[in-house]
Amino acid sequence: MAADLGELLVPYMPTIRVPRSGDRVFKSECAFSYDCPESEGGLYVCMSTFLGFGREHVERHYRKTGQSVYMHLKRTVKEKATGAAAGAVSRRRNGKVLLELNRDFNGDDYECEDEAKLVIFPEHHEIPLPNIEELPALVTIACDAVLNATSPYKKQETLSWEDEIQVSRHAKSLRQQDNGVQIPPSGWKCSKCEMRENLWLNLTDGEVHCGKWFCDGTGGNGHALEHYRETNFPLAIRLDTITADGADVYSFDEEEAVLDPHLANHLAQFGIDILQAQKTQTGHMDKEMRLRAREWEVIQESGQKLKPVYGSGYTGIKNLGNSCYLGTTMQVLFNIPEFQRTYVGNLQRIFDYSPLDPSRDFGTQMAKLGHALLSGQYSKPPVKSELIEQVMREERKVLDWQQQRGVSPRMLKALISKDHPEFSSIRQQDAHEFFLHLMNIVERNSPGSENPSDVFRFLVEERVQCCQSRKVRYSQRVDYCMRFPAPIEAATNREELIAYEAQRREAEENMTPLPVPVRARIPFTACLQAFTEPENVPDFWSSALQAKSAGVKTCRFASFPEYMVIQIKKFTFGMDWIPKKLDVSIDMPDFLDLSRLRAIGLQAGEMELPDLTPPIVLPGNSRGSSLNNFLDSSDIDESSVLQLADMGFPLEACRKAVYYTGNMGPEMAFSWIIAHMEEPDFAEPLALHSFAEAGPSFPTLSSFMGSQPPEESVAILTSMGFPRHQTIQALKATNNNLEHALDWIFSHPDHEEESEAASDTADEELDDSAYSSTNGHSDTSPSQNQERLSPRVKDGPGRYELFAFISHMGSSVKSGHYVCHIKKEGRWIIYNDHKVCLSEKPPKDWGYLYFYHRLSGS
Repeated sequence: MAADLGELLVPYMPTIRVPRSGDRVFKSECAFSYDCPESEGGLYVCMSTFLGFGREHVERHYRKTGQSVYMHLKRTVKEKATGAAAGAVSRRRNGKVLLELNRDFNGDDYECEDEAKLVIFPEHHEIPLPNIEELPALVTIACDAVLNATSPYKKQETLSWEDEIQVSRHAKSLRQQDNGVQIPPSGWKCSKCEMRENLWLNLTDGEVHCGKWFCDGTGGNGHALEHYRETNFPLAIRLDTITADGADVYSFDEEEAVLDPHLANHLAQFGIDILQAQKTQTGHMDKEMRLRAREWEVIQESGQKLKPVYGSGYTGIKNLGNSCYLGTTMQVLFNIPEFQRTYVGNLQRIFDYSPLDPSRDFGTQMAKLGHALLSGQYSKPPVKSELIEQVMREERKVLDWQQQRGVSPRMLKALISKDHPEFSSIRQQDAHEFFLHLMNIVERNSPGSENPSDVFRFLVEERVQCCQSRKVRYSQRVDYCMRFPAPIEAATNREELIAYEAQRREAEENMTPLPVPVRARIPFTACLQAFTEPENVPDFWSSALQAKSAGVKTCRFASFPEYMVIQIKKFTFGMDWIPKKLDVSIDMPDFLDLSRLRAIGLQAGEMELPDLTPPIVLPGNSRGSSLNNFLDSSDIDESSVLQLADMGFPLEACRKAVYYTGNMGPEMAFSWIIAHMEEPDFAEPLALHSFAEAGPSFPTLSSFMGSQPPEESVAILTSMGFPRHQTIQALKATNNNLEHALDWIFSHPDHEEESEAASDTADEELDDSAYSSTNGHSDTSPSQNQERLSPRVKDGPGRYELFAFISHMGSSVKSGHYVCHIKKEGRWIIYNDHKVCLSEKPPKDWGYLYFYHRLSGS
């Protein structure tokens, strides 16, 4: 027999490999489905690539690769017999079969039998394992290595934890500058550009700079790293991650995220007292727990006897550990026909043309998840006998591992989160940020084909007006989600809130039980009104005045998407640096008409701001080096100046505030003072550049730049489909700011021919042949280029119907839990991880992200 087995394996010996340390062994999940060793057909692991395949897909891999030898893994789970045998230890037919599986059952109530064997295709010869005496030594070693290999996902989780516990070598000896810098709890901006997101505070000098640009469109312009290279100050913390428990710390010198045991002292240097925040947070713990307990009950519909639903479209997604943000988003997306057609409708073509390693292919993994959710294969209702057993188990409080287990999209999560500092961690994430990140990945993986993210894409028109000159600038930007504020001051139960707040203070002073929390009830019309109101533009530079001034911005819809996503802005920071969530209830309508918010562009009588960009401020420039014209007092509303001066502000600062806000009153001027009071020339006399000296030939930003934009930035924009010459001009016009360059391209479609001629000379210095093979634009016609310059939007009427919403439970966007409700066949369904049930009371007023679809026929 030994000789027969040896001879049987001889032709396949070159294809049998022993997994090395860098190999990933997938022995718990199929690459094309969610079959596993517990599935009816078991799992086949290729002994060459170490990929796993269910019975339905192993033949495809054999035909594509010619690999014939697979290890078949099968686990059978049975409920333990009651009585004397109940205390028996779980038994395995083979003690050497080590399967790392999802333990969705109680080990005290179930037992499992594991078995492994080699299978040779196409004849399906089977060789039971272990078989040391009869198998060649190499085969035995390879089989043992596969059986004992660690799951790649367990490795990833271990690495995630290890990454978070490294202490920086600079933490103990960090020397901080006593320069008087104090960091406020909000209103941050990069010191070198206009970025207000992904901002990092250097722990040595207190400078605030933006992080690096990520390919998903988030991030910044890399000024934090640039600052380190200039100063060698090694440690920085991300501002929006500061909590009473710490913050995200990064070491530029060590090039990794680190821990700083002395973080509280280092932050105190700049006025951030997280120790006090911790006391405050602890003091309000009872209130927070009571408030959040009610939130969890309402959103999860606790206390209701929810009826499970099964079949196509009713498959849950298992929580992989703080991954509910992914699960809820995917459930909503795969209820949209465009996503169903793209990934599930093309399933066989995607699978047939998948790469040799489908675990690394985005399209394959999206098709895999979509098919699992829509096929009903992993959501089968129990038969009558199983229902009787289920009732008996419930009486004994035994978990039925067979029902509503859901699917575990580990491969997809690893693929989506790859190289992203937040989504690759095992921490909870913001579902809104993940949605935008996912849309960018879908966009990048849909070149020249149907792009399902088009249904969300729309254009936003931004109108900025200089308060002094009254001139305006219109621009457009692409977005996938509209953010609406939640104005607490518009609550309809203000008296109830005031009474509750008084009772709460009294209870805290007397150390008596806190009253039942009250949630602010805000009409959605108030959110719409707050959205339409003008907002101040911090640090606005007026090209009409050629100086900083007060500016106001309004936003409107330049187009309406097929599907409208609305985020309610619930998360903010308190003055004590504790991140908090606004406890609001908003009566979101089932039907929504946004038609009155459609943009109408430049109006008759409006004058546009000159198309100039702010001058580059060079270090060491003297303010006195330019000619100044002091204004006459008759140009300024002295009554507003005196009102501000009575508040204690310097007289000259008040004069500047009134002037730069266009004499629009003390309230607007007061906002200007708050935004500019930290500037070194805050109290100096009002002065403006001489327009006679500046003349009409005031230089644009590109005239200051003799060098080409960074090639990395050019490559990012050209990869989005924009012509190279257009991206170069956009980057030059926006100081190499990628986000602003993208906006510039969309708002300057008429500059294409002009920019092409202007950039020809500059491009002669570069070897364009290096790019012609990658960007594919060398022979593009002008009409095609013009089409590329216009973003793909599906415009239509602005009338919508609510069909899904995602709710968040918890006090912070970085903690808590997400569930989603989806309207299907006229009824609301709640998706809570792997559990899918009919919703009895969908909490539409407690949502975080709302999904509307355009009304048919509108």
